[in-house]
Amino acid sequence: MQTFTRRRFIEGSALGAAAAGLGVSSLCAQDWARQAVEKSPRKREWVTVKHGNRAVESFVVHPQSPGKAPAMVVIHEIFGMTDWVENVTDEFAEAGFLAIAPDLLSGMGPNGGRTKDIPAGEVGQVIRNLPPDQITADLNAVADYCKSLPGCNGKVCVVGFSWGGSQAFRFATNRRDLAGAFVFYGSGPEASAIPNIQAPVFGFYAGNDARINATIPQTQEAMKAAGKTYEVVTYEGAVHGFMRAGAQPDATEANRKARAAAWARIKELRSRFS
Repeated sequence: MQTFTRRRFIEGSALGAAAAGLGVSSLCAQDWARQAVEKSPRKREWVTVKHGNRAVESFVVHPQSPGKAPAMVVIHEIFGMTDWVENVTDEFAEAGFLAIAPDLLSGMGPNGGRTKDIPAGEVGQVIRNLPPDQITADLNAVADYCKSLPGCNGKVCVVGFSWGGSQAFRFATNRRDLAGAFVFYGSGPEASAIPNIQAPVFGFYAGNDARINATIPQTQEAMKAAGKTYEVVTYEGAVHGFMRAGAQPDATEANRKARAAAWARIKELRSRFS
């Protein structure tokens, strides 16, 4: 049984003060993303989601829209819980979702720490070593936490980016009541697991991403054979990671356009989960 412990509420300038102590290395620090989060008018908080012997530190942002909202579980890139992940989680709340981003490296750092406590050069390897069943259990606990919130309408979606995109697709094979899966430039799951998918899957891909794009036709074929919904859009000229790269101050025009088009699609799809 999982339990949910609210750790702290962060809003306005208090978030900036808390972030100053994160110690995220220069490799993963994104000042522009941190500044965007600090300026957000939305209610933000860190919570600890407990299940079994795990305690998953998670960043929650509440939408300002009236009424109950669908939840969106945000799965980070292989860089772990960065400033940009907090920023994009806030953007999902701006789009009308009750958004939560679990730090899947919770408890995996030195002295039981998380992403911020792991040297940047080691984060990717720690993520690669995460047991798949632990990832699934963490995501299930976070999804259950969202469904328990009074502001949630009972529908839970998942989104992930790159490594997280692949995990979002895999999570759709493990959670039958998932309302939707948003996969950003992530590969599909094993073909044998695809029949387990119940939710529609929405794929967002970059035109200049040969490695991932080479996997799409096989995934499309397997999804079609299993009678599953898999709606794919590819943004020509964009590169792998365009949702982050397109938000950077030095973003290329192609990445900016891809990011804007992806957000327009997300906001259009949001109505399906009201």
